[in-house]
Amino acid sequence: MSILDRERTVAPAGYNRWLVPPAALAVHLSIGQVYAYSVLKDALRESFDASNTQIGVIFSISIVMLGLSAAFGGRWMEKHGPRKTMVISAAAWVSGFALAALGVSVGQLWVVYVGYGVVGGIGLGLGYISPVSTLIKWFPDRPGLATGLAIMGFGGGALLAAPLSQFLLDFYGNGVEADGLVGTYLTLGAIYAVLMLLGAAVIRVPEKGWKPEGWVPKQHGKALSSGGQVSAKNAIKTLPFWLLWVVLFTNVTAGIGILENAKPMVEDYFPAVSAAAAAGFVGLLSLANMGGRIGWSSFSDVIGRKATYMMYLGVGAVAYAGVAFFGPVAIGLFVPLVVLIITFYGGGFSTIPAYLKDVFGEFEVGAIHGRLLTAWSAAGVAGPLIINSVIDALEAQGLEGADLYRPSMLVMAGILVVGFVANLLVRPVAAKWHEKPAAPAPVADDASEQPLVAATKEV
Repeated sequence: MSILDRERTVAPAGYNRWLVPPAALAVHLSIGQVYAYSVLKDALRESFDASNTQIGVIFSISIVMLGLSAAFGGRWMEKHGPRKTMVISAAAWVSGFALAALGVSVGQLWVVYVGYGVVGGIGLGLGYISPVSTLIKWFPDRPGLATGLAIMGFGGGALLAAPLSQFLLDFYGNGVEADGLVGTYLTLGAIYAVLMLLGAAVIRVPEKGWKPEGWVPKQHGKALSSGGQVSAKNAIKTLPFWLLWVVLFTNVTAGIGILENAKPMVEDYFPAVSAAAAAGFVGLLSLANMGGRIGWSSFSDVIGRKATYMMYLGVGAVAYAGVAFFGPVAIGLFVPLVVLIITFYGGGFSTIPAYLKDVFGEFEVGAIHGRLLTAWSAAGVAGPLIINSVIDALEAQGLEGADLYRPSMLVMAGILVVGFVANLLVRPVAAKWHEKPAAPAPVADDASEQPLVAATKEV
């Protein structure tokens, strides 16, 4: 197992750093299947004769475990390297599919909760963070582009997994989706095992002190950088960390609230829209999610991370208000506004690692990123809860159509304003939290001592 050690993954001289993004992409495309889990929802309901809420818990558990495993596994990953973390992630993610298949075959929903939810969720979290700090180390000249290339895969994973899952359900079930669940789970698990292990085989870390040839460091947003390196342990004691936690939480809460309700939302806003067109709208949002992850994060390398988040949160709040007041007027207004919001949602995920590097340095940025992802866990519960509870309350009052969504859209706009203010308050980390530089080697006071010093250095 020593082949998985960090020391065995240090790149040789002349290693092409552009091999690292495809390795990261292989992992993120695999775990991005979680966004396509709704394709299996009806089959699971039929198989277990369960409610939407009971089946929806599976997704919620997996997202909560994603944040927790990323938080607790981030520092371990920094110590042991991305390859070992990717292999463990693959083992957990694939085991989650196998246990889910077992749960379906024996008719025990709790086994699916434990399998895909808990065990698979651990694989999600470790797989999500494993390539991020490595990419930042390989691409100090373009950290936004690098992390965007990888995290784009998480948004795009659903684009591949959704049609594949539907095909497998039909293939194994012979027209009865519930009968195809076991085969679908096992086949998806096998495909993702190959992809993730290939990524782990290719991944490398740069040797200490490596820099791109001819690159001269330039600091975007100098007001954000204190010039020091901060450990994950100290980062969570600082105000900038918690301000960025609020920034990510608000951005994700607003985006996931729409993603969870995209199809019924467009149908309620525009009753004349066909079911096929509504499903196409969901696919369009997947493309927006993916495009935002690479496009906006790359743009952040040009204008800086703080300015980019001002756009996500400020323009996003205006877009939400536009959906609330003007969305029902015409589908030509509704669709571009929602697509814009989802590009900001995707971009928020891929820009945050580079933002953390700007503020805390690259020393333990992977571990810090993992701890910040607890905001995702909280948002994964808060976003759907806010929108769905408002819709349920308004339906009880007899409202319908676009009127069901207007109050929750305005709530989301207000949440983004809170994030906008938090982003404005982000400042450099105080010097007391910086890692102390190593003490210089002692210099001999007497020339006669120099042979002893030299001998000691040899030892």
